[in-house]
Amino acid sequence: MPAPPHPAAPDSAADPLVTLVIPAYNEARRLPDSLGKVHAYFAAQPYGYEVIVVDDGSADDTAALAEELAAADPQLRVIRNAHMGKGVAVRTGMLAGRGQYIIYSDADFSTPIEEWAKLLPWLRDGYDIAIGSREGQGAVRYNEPGYRHLMGRVFNKVVQIVALRQFNDTQCGFKAFTRAASDDLFRSVQIYGDSAGLVQGSMVTGFDVEVLYLALKRRYRVKEVPVRWYYATGSKVSPARDSLRLFRDVLHVRWNDLRGCYPRRRLPPRADA
Repeated sequence: MPAPPHPAAPDSAADPLVTLVIPAYNEARRLPDSLGKVHAYFAAQPYGYEVIVVDDGSADDTAALAEELAAADPQLRVIRNAHMGKGVAVRTGMLAGRGQYIIYSDADFSTPIEEWAKLLPWLRDGYDIAIGSREGQGAVRYNEPGYRHLMGRVFNKVVQIVALRQFNDTQCGFKAFTRAASDDLFRSVQIYGDSAGLVQGSMVTGFDVEVLYLALKRRYRVKEVPVRWYYATGSKVSPARDSLRLFRDVLHVRWNDLRGCYPRRRLPPRADA
């Protein structure tokens, strides 16, 4: 897979404040409504924005439909990937974004785009990363089946034991980064990076765990922010298959760390040193 383009210089006058990345696999049915809501929200904000849809080799008309919409919307870009899974699609979009802040969100917008307003103040306050969380005071889940909640809680307990004890919810598909943090982290991931291959069918992975693990390893400031979350019908999650893949990915992250694959970020020397 060719390396994604390097972001423009951060002081470019043409750069928007925010880039929204939407990975999409067979989302032709939901995408027009989702993009309409996104455009309505950002058009009412006092800052510039762009939206990047990364098509993950969809078997339906997702890519063609997104390109048709982009032809009439200068804020919308479309990138076509081969089918390599959500982790690679997110990485592609994050590295192509020009915004000062770059968000990624699932195409179903289970976390409404309006929740971005809860993440932005933390980034402006000096945090490098702000992640939506379905746990903690202020978080609300709507219409979630019991088995999905149990699946998520068991997985997160494994994540806390094996890799990331700091977070209550690593898998909410709504995360925002400064562009500097995004560029560093998504160029450094190992599991779903340049060596990723083609996959079959929908693919839920633990790429979020690797990104957050690497972020803490490199001393980025991360804020977990409670958000509203709505269970979306038509979810592509397979409880058995995807649970096994998620557990494998968490173990893979720890193994990579033991092998020295995640070096710490070099910090500038202290002024009083």
